[in-house]
Amino acid sequence: MEKMMESTATYQATYERMHSMMAKIVPEFELREKAKLVVEINKLKRERNAIILGHNYMEPALYHTVADFTGDSLELCRKAATTQADVLVFCGVEFMAETAKIINPSRQVLIPSKKAGCSLAQSITAADVRRLKAQYPGVPVVTYINSYADVKAETDVCCTSSNAVKVVEALGTDTVIFIPDEYLAQNVARETGKHVIFPETDPRKLAQGQTAIDKVFVGWHGKCEVHEKFTVGDIERVRRQFPDVVVLAHPECSPEVTAAADFAGSTSAMIKYVETVKAPRYLLLTECAMGDNIIAAHPDREVLRLCSVRCPHMAQITLEDTLACLQELRYEVVVPEDVRLRAKKAIDRMLAIG
Repeated sequence: MEKMMESTATYQATYERMHSMMAKIVPEFELREKAKLVVEINKLKRERNAIILGHNYMEPALYHTVADFTGDSLELCRKAATTQADVLVFCGVEFMAETAKIINPSRQVLIPSKKAGCSLAQSITAADVRRLKAQYPGVPVVTYINSYADVKAETDVCCTSSNAVKVVEALGTDTVIFIPDEYLAQNVARETGKHVIFPETDPRKLAQGQTAIDKVFVGWHGKCEVHEKFTVGDIERVRRQFPDVVVLAHPECSPEVTAAADFAGSTSAMIKYVETVKAPRYLLLTECAMGDNIIAAHPDREVLRLCSVRCPHMAQITLEDTLACLQELRYEVVVPEDVRLRAKKAIDRMLAIG
């Protein structure tokens, strides 16, 4: 009887907290059902000595309740390394869970859904990188962290959307192979005084003895299926209706969109901007769930909705699957040790740059 009363009290407290944050975002009947899942997940975390890493794109009912750490992918992997947890459950997409395993090899890393892929990460393979290196010998390869482990393993140094400029400038070379995000390459090239060529349409090779092509990014035609949908027209339409709106764009948006925005930055940088810069209202050009998470945490901030599409891969991560993941210890992420070690070198080089 005592345990039943304690369980009821825990459920009620969980539900009330969720209701206070999410009543305007999540329907009432869903909140009640999700609160039951949250109670079970938090109980299992303690039993398994597990922590949950929640990416900024997770739905609010997961992000604000069961995640022990929240943030962007690399930030989460680094936070995980500071804990004593035996099990890391990565509520994000597959390449993020792989990165967690690369940095935390002794931990069991799980992902709640096998379907949580990524259009950008899938756009390039390790064989593609080897071909690029053969075509442009001696040119350093910078790979966006949003890539799979075997691609990272072929890389000289990784980067994130927030430190890409710093990484490129630290290399001190005129020519860089920058993969796989086409738009991030163009945005970073603009900031570093370079221009982008693509091997398929501009197949320049280095001449015998030549070490660089003048101020060039060798890019790749990879895109995020969410961010590529935002247009300058979207911004113009919102500005006509709300002239005082502050527009924030992710660097995976096109150069035209980031130029038309008031601020461009990573998911964590966008959240920090909303938290620290007071504005009448904000428009976030990124995955929809992040706006909901900000609204739940900061009800005093007005965030406009412009959701062309939810990321179908992030949407695969649910509370139901997270519970099953902990119950069955599924689905474990495995990175071959030779791949892990080579990929970790590229990540460590990035962290050394800052």
